[in-house]
Amino acid sequence: MNNSSTYPIDLGFIARESEERLLENEQFRRFLGAYAGNLDELVHDLNFRISAKVDCTACGNCCRSLMINVTRQEANELAERLGCTLSELKDSHLEESMGGQLIINTIPCHFLHENKCTVYEKRFAECREFPGLHRDGFRDRIFSTLMHYGRCPIVYHLIEELKGITNFVAEKKEHT
Repeated sequence: MNNSSTYPIDLGFIARESEERLLENEQFRRFLGAYAGNLDELVHDLNFRISAKVDCTACGNCCRSLMINVTRQEANELAERLGCTLSELKDSHLEESMGGQLIINTIPCHFLHENKCTVYEKRFAECREFPGLHRDGFRDRIFSTLMHYGRCPIVYHLIEELKGITNFVAEKKEHT
């Protein structure tokens, strides 16, 4: 699809495409559910190539739009790094559910500054893993991956290239 050194990060375009391709992407999700090829291998290869050509620091949209879960260990490490107690960190940066799950208490994330993570070396596991295209079991995560189609340039470009590689053809809407 793209022979240049980087993939474009036009969040407005990607958001519009996401809205316009809702039906097509639902058809693609069903298509991939029945796809006979090695989907993980295709996705891993695409992810490796596309991720290397998308500058996440030029985007930061995930940090501006996702709720991030934080483990107890991550919270303790962050409190130590920030020179505060866990209780102080909870009061200022985290929310705790009735079940004890911790999440960052604001969107965008407190630690996003000029599209860069100020705690990057100690960023949370969910941040390191996003968008998760390097993991096996893509077929089981197609729905959740498509939820990020309009948010993440890596997901958008990967899905669009995957449509071509798998020879997906969208059914045309009939006009009434």
